[in-house]
Amino acid sequence: MHVRYALLLTLFLCPFAVVPALAEDWPQWLGPRRENSSTETVAPWKGEPKLLWRKAVGEGHSSPVVAAGRLFLHTKVANQNEEEIVAFDAKSGDELWRSRYQRAAFTSLFGNGPRATPAVVGDRLYAFGITGVLTCLDTKKGDKLWQVDTLQKFKVKNLFFGMASSPLVVGDHVLVHIGGKGNSVVALDRHTGAVVWKSLDDPASYASPIVVDKDGQRQVIFLTGANVASLNPADGQVFWRFPLVDRLMESSTTPIRAGDLLLASSITYGSVGLKLQTKDSKPAVLETWRNKELTSYFSTPVAIDAEHIYMITGTTPGPFTRPSADLHCIEAKTGKEVWKKAKMGTYHASLMRMGDGKLLLLTDGGDLALLEPNPREYQELARAKVSGPETWAHPALADGCLYVRDKTELLCFQLVP
Repeated sequence: MHVRYALLLTLFLCPFAVVPALAEDWPQWLGPRRENSSTETVAPWKGEPKLLWRKAVGEGHSSPVVAAGRLFLHTKVANQNEEEIVAFDAKSGDELWRSRYQRAAFTSLFGNGPRATPAVVGDRLYAFGITGVLTCLDTKKGDKLWQVDTLQKFKVKNLFFGMASSPLVVGDHVLVHIGGKGNSVVALDRHTGAVVWKSLDDPASYASPIVVDKDGQRQVIFLTGANVASLNPADGQVFWRFPLVDRLMESSTTPIRAGDLLLASSITYGSVGLKLQTKDSKPAVLETWRNKELTSYFSTPVAIDAEHIYMITGTTPGPFTRPSADLHCIEAKTGKEVWKKAKMGTYHASLMRMGDGKLLLLTDGGDLALLEPNPREYQELARAKVSGPETWAHPALADGCLYVRDKTELLCFQLVP
């Protein structure tokens, strides 16, 4: 008993004690905290990660989400102006149900399937299609509970590549970014689909919003087609705006937080560091740095800690240039590059921080790497080929399994025994 008590006391008191990481769901864009992070840990593998199952899936770049033992994927129905959400058993890959709905006709470069990632809260799933159809489903059977064609309802034109901003659920509201005068951001009652509030006149972007709590105040932050904008999630009141306009109107990167710094980026603008503050009892920001060379295309950076950020930058293709996705380690406080690892992908690579600080990197060519964060140099611990071309969807990690979507398949790998 004395030995047992001493062990428990050591685990409680020692911040460096080794304890098993708790498995957790991956219920929305960028995971449970919407910041590219998981509490799980992944050890360096030898050879190839164990493939548990694979399924052919429909067109789309929406990421898989996992909740309560089920995986949900949003796809286009082949040869139809329809989209569907398909539910699988997360461990076996057995299909549980699929729910279809009609959408407006739509075609674009780089695919015609859904791009936004669903959000699961309790027994409800919220999916936002490429033509702006917002659907609420019951997660157990796939029954449609309500649906709103947001572009039609709010008289908004679709984007060139289609709607791509993943819905955000805050309390009893589900927030979507659709653009338009007076309704750039819309909050709907997540139980009924009724409009609760509308805010901003900004054009839409392809970027997804986040939630930030600072000095006891909650704010939702959107990178729109015109600004980085902070809103009160309760009523849509604008707390602050910082101008950020991409010359190609292709802002796609989710803003991230590193300590008191907020980083926002786009492909032609570069990146900006904004210090989160409170002024006159309201949230505010102060620009601390800008780096026009840090041009994120549609990869989301990840904060290693309050001091360093890893980010993937992209380049726009031209007659004399080839697109390249490069990995950078930067100082959070200054935006200065510490080091760079070139050609980690063509357009894109996904980053995910583990519970022990290590990183998973998945390239758009299907290479998975485990990295040891190092402010001095690139340090790779393991690498394997896991998927095919156009692996543009962000992977999901839940209960030891990594779920990867490429152009034609959904694959499940066991990374944690």
